Amino acid sequence: MSTTPPVLAAELAQAWADIQRHHPELPDLAAPESLIGESSSACGAELSFERLLHEAVHGIAAARGVRDTSRAGRYHNRRFLAIAEDLGLDHPEEPHPSSGFSLVTLSPEARKRYRTTIERLQRALKAHTVATTAETSRTFRGPAARHGSSGGGVRVKAVCDCGRNVRVVPSVLAQAPIMCGGCGKPFRIPEPVAAVG
Repeated sequence: MSTTPPVLAAELAQAWADIQRHHPELPDLAAPESLIGESSSACGAELSFERLLHEAVHGIAAARGVRDTSRAGRYHNRRFLAIAEDLGLDHPEEPHPSSGFSLVTLSPEARKRYRTTIERLQRALKAHTVATTAETSRTFRGPAARHGSSGGGVRVKAVCDCGRNVRVVPSVLAQAPIMCGGCGKPFRIPEPVAAVG
């Protein structure tokens, strides 16, 4: 199994398609690569099938035109919770004071339904972690590495040849190409246009 980010992105896309089979209203995942290296305290710190299902809740909410979060996306409200339950996520009885109902976990039924998908994605994630850890074990990433973050940073718009775009931290894009699922070309940060004067 290759461990490059495009292969992991393909596994993420396949897992998303598996969720779509059970929930056809779920929109397509535009850029699965964007989830690699992404972390969010409100949506789960690490990439996993549980986190992917959490993101699918947001996808269905968007497709339905439902506002499922507030406080700049940090607080997950009862509308999020209702969709999460439909997708097979359990939750604590009371909302968290700052993130609401974001702390969802796979229900036993969902774990059984997606068992093969979960196992496949876990293998790909483990291989990706091994490959990326081995590649960077002799490099210095600064304070972000010491504190276990992805480095945060300002996200900029990256575009592909067919005009699709994603927001990405430049250092993440520099690690490996992020490929567009539409045209198959890599996303790139456009050169700034110089002012004529």
